[in-house]
Amino acid sequence: MAEAIFELDKVKKRYGHTEALRGVSFTLARGEFLSVFGPNGAGKSTLLKLLSTLTKPTEGDILFEGTPLKKLKDDFRRHFGIISHQPYLYENLTARENLDFYGRLYGVKELSDRIAEILERVELSHRKHDRVRTFSRGMLQRLSIARALIHDPDIILLDEPYTGLDQHASMVLTGILREQFTRNKSIVMVTHNLPRGYELASRIAVMKSGRFTLMEDKNNIPEREFEDVYLRAVG
Repeated sequence: MAEAIFELDKVKKRYGHTEALRGVSFTLARGEFLSVFGPNGAGKSTLLKLLSTLTKPTEGDILFEGTPLKKLKDDFRRHFGIISHQPYLYENLTARENLDFYGRLYGVKELSDRIAEILERVELSHRKHDRVRTFSRGMLQRLSIARALIHDPDIILLDEPYTGLDQHASMVLTGILREQFTRNKSIVMVTHNLPRGYELASRIAVMKSGRFTLMEDKNNIPEREFEDVYLRAVG
C-alpha cells in the first residue's frame, strides 16, 4: 500500500456560525491524483486551505507523513506547490524576475538553469524579460504554474486552475499535470470541470455541505456514468 502523505481525522472548520467542513476524514497517498468536485459552498476551497496550512482546523487532526501539522516547522511548506485562479505574481517584475524571487525563497539550486527549463516548459521563454503586467490571462496562468513548480514540490494543490484559461494554456496545464503524476507527485485538484477532472484523476471525490458524499477510485466509475454519479452525489 502506498505511503500516506495526508491523513485527516474528523476535521471541522467553522467561520463564525458557518460550518465549512463537517467532520471530514480521508487519506491521500503518495503518488495519488485526487479530483474534488462539488457545488459552490461545498467546502472544497476550505479543504485546500487546510492542507496548505493557510488556515487551521477548528476541530480534528491533520497529519503530514504521520506528524500533526501543528508540530511541523515552517520549512515543510517547501513540499507544496499551489496553483489557483489567482496567479500570485508581481506585475512590475519580469517573468524571469518573478521566478528568480520564488526560486531564491525556496533555495532552489542551479536556479538559472531551472528558470530556463521551466519557462521553456510553459512556453514563455520568448517573454522572460517582459513585465508581467503586459501578460494576457493565459500567459499569467502559465507563469503561475511555473512559479508553483519552480522548486519541484512533492505535493501540488490546485484550486480551480482552469478558470478563465484559453485553450492553449489549458493544454499546457494538462500536459504538466500528467507529467507530474507520472513522477509520483501527490496532487489534489478542486474543479468544476467534470471531464478534465475525471480524465486526470486516479481517485474521485464529491463534496456537498462540508462533507464528502463520494470518495472512490476512478477505475470503479466508468467515464460514461460519471456525470450521473456526480449528480446523484450532489442531489
